[in-house]
Amino acid sequence: MDRTAVVKAGAMASATVCALFGGVVLAQYIFTKKQRAGKKTKIIEMMPEFEKSTIHIRDPERVEQIICSLIKGGATKLQIITDFDMTLSRFAVNGKRCPTCHTGLGDVLEEIIKQAGVYHPNVKVVSNFMDFDDNGVLKGFKGELIHVYNKHDGALRNTEYFKQLKDNGNIILLGDSLGDLNMADGVPNVENILKIGFLNDKVIFFMALQGVMLMHIINVEELLEKYMDSYDIVLMRDETLEVPNSILQKIL
Repeated sequence: MDRTAVVKAGAMASATVCALFGGVVLAQYIFTKKQRAGKKTKIIEMMPEFEKSTIHIRDPERVEQIICSLIKGGATKLQIITDFDMTLSRFAVNGKRCPTCHTGLGDVLEEIIKQAGVYHPNVKVVSNFMDFDDNGVLKGFKGELIHVYNKHDGALRNTEYFKQLKDNGNIILLGDSLGDLNMADGVPNVENILKIGFLNDKVIFFMALQGVMLMHIINVEELLEKYMDSYDIVLMRDETLEVPNSILQKIL
């Protein structure tokens, strides 16, 4: 092989090596770009608790924005407003329905919280408290009765408790009914509010028609759309507090 042929062969080999090297570099660059493009950058994407099939969110962008604002505000600006029965308490255990007490008794709730060792100074129970006479006989309830559809009507509005929390404008609201959505009404200086709804089971309505009592049952699947229109996050048949707790861990 003459010198010219050797030079040509060497040039071709060098070009091939350069092409291969360049191809590898380009492939690595494209792979890295794709990795970065696919990287989880949103808070809710990085929280495994949000990957469960029981979680339903109508507007993830809105939820992301609210959670980021809550995290930015920190613990000093946060307050939690929550229903108790079937929200903090379990709806069912091992497939069996738990005892329930709608329009719960404040005296009982306070005792449960005390025995659990979590009745801290920053916990406020808003409920129907029993009124006893001097002989210890129940004679009624103190103040106006609170039920699922009037939880916002003056129970705490314009009270000293709300005044103490005037700077806590970031709210996490937890409830299991559409009536719980208004529990934060009357809170002053609200900046951000994240509403988390527990859709536990079917809802049964009773109505009287021409003297006949009728029963109407709405299944969970039928209620889901209404809950998603009203709550930012809906937990359907989810017996845990994993999602609220994961958000709190980010804030605290």
